[in-house]
Amino acid sequence: MRSYCAVHVDVGYLLASAATFVTGSSLRRGITVDYPALISRLVAQAEADADLPLLRVNWYDSGARPGGMPDYTQESIGMLPRVKLRLGRLSYSGDQKGVDIRIGLDLAIQSRHRVADVVYLVTGDDDLTEAVEEAQAHGVQVVLLAVPDQRGGVHGVSKHLRREVDAVLVIDPETITETVRTVAIPDELVPGSADPGDTTTEPGATADGSDTVGSAAKPADPGAPTDAGHGHEGERESDPEDGAPGTSAAGTAIVGGSGTSAGVAASAPAPVRGSTGSQGVTEQAASQGVTEQAAETATEQTTETSTRSAPGVPTPSLFARRKATGLTLPGGAPDGPEVTDGQVTDALVDDVAKQVVASWCATATPEALVGLRDGRPIVPSELDRALLLDLSGRAQDDDLDDTARHRLRERFWFHVDRVRMQ
Repeated sequence: MRSYCAVHVDVGYLLASAATFVTGSSLRRGITVDYPALISRLVAQAEADADLPLLRVNWYDSGARPGGMPDYTQESIGMLPRVKLRLGRLSYSGDQKGVDIRIGLDLAIQSRHRVADVVYLVTGDDDLTEAVEEAQAHGVQVVLLAVPDQRGGVHGVSKHLRREVDAVLVIDPETITETVRTVAIPDELVPGSADPGDTTTEPGATADGSDTVGSAAKPADPGAPTDAGHGHEGERESDPEDGAPGTSAAGTAIVGGSGTSAGVAASAPAPVRGSTGSQGVTEQAASQGVTEQAAETATEQTTETSTRSAPGVPTPSLFARRKATGLTLPGGAPDGPEVTDGQVTDALVDDVAKQVVASWCATATPEALVGLRDGRPIVPSELDRALLLDLSGRAQDDDLDDTARHRLRERFWFHVDRVRMQ
C-alpha cells in the first residue's frame, strides 16, 4: 500500500495569523490572499518534509453564506485539485461553529484507517490536542505546520498542542509574504499624497482638529496616564502621533478594500504625459481632420501608455481592485513593542487596540464609522475577537483577566474616536 501525507488546514487560524504577520492585526478583512499559490506552497513544504506524496488537503472554514454554504471564493478553493472543502457554519453572532469538531473527527477517523502516514496540521487550537493523541495511538505522525511570527517563532499555538504533536514545522515566511497582501495601497503609491511636512487642515476635520463623523470631538481618557505638564483637569489625553489641532497628522491617504471590489473607487492619478502631451495629441488630430471622438481615443491611449511606463505611478488596474475608505487613524499602525511571557502592560494593550483600529480603517467607510460609534459600547464580534486574539498572542497568554479585557476595549474606543475623514 502506497504511503501518503495529508494536510489539514484550519483556515481561521491560518488567515488570522497570516494577517498578523503581514499587517500586525488578525483582521481577515485586512488582507487579500492568492489561495492557489498559498495551498501549493504549503503542499510543497509538507511533501518535502515528509518525503511522501500528498493524499489531499482538507480545507476547514466556516461557510460564508447562510446555512454554512460556501461563497464564490470557497467554491473556487474546493475546485482545486486534491483540495477537499470542509465547511462549518457561522452563528448569528458571527462565531465559527462546527469547524474544530470536523478537524478532530477527520483526524481520528482517517488515522484509524491509516489513510495517511503523516498528517500536517495548520492550526493552533488547544481543543485538537485529544484528537492528535488519538491519531498517534494508531501509528500516525502528526506534525504542526505553524504560521511564523515576526520574531521567527510560531504564532498563536497552544502550549498543550505543541507538547503533544510529534514535531513543529514553521511555514516558510516567504510563503506568507508572497501570497498574502494587505488591502491598503502603500502611501507612496497614492496619488496626491501630501508631503509629510504638510500642515493643512484635513478634510472632514474642524479647525480645532475634531472630526465631523459620529462624535464631534475626541473624548477625555480618564484612565490613561498624562504627560508631565499636561495633566490639567479637563484636558483630553494627548497622543504624540495625533498631531496639532487643525493639522494633518498623517499627511497621506489610506486606500484599501476587498481584493474583488470592482470599479475605480479612488481618484485617478495625474496623467504622466509623453513629449507631445495629451493636449498635443488632440490638437494634432484636429489639424489632420480626425473626428473629436478619435482624438479623445488617442488622448486616452497616450495617457494610459505613459502612465503605465512611468515608474512609481500606480496603473488604473491597481485602483480598480481597491476601494478608497476615506478614513485614517492619525499616526497609522504602531510598531509592536517587545514583550515577555505573561506581561500585559498598558503600553501593549494600547498598541494592540491601535493596530486593530488602523487595520479596520483600511477597509471601512465613513458610514461604517458612524455605525460603529452609534453602537457603543458594544464592540462588533469580528473586532472584539481580533482584539482579544491579538492581545493574547502578543502577551503569549491565553487567559486574559477581566481587567485586561476592560482596558483593551476602553483603548479601542479611544482610538475609534481619533479616526478622521480624509
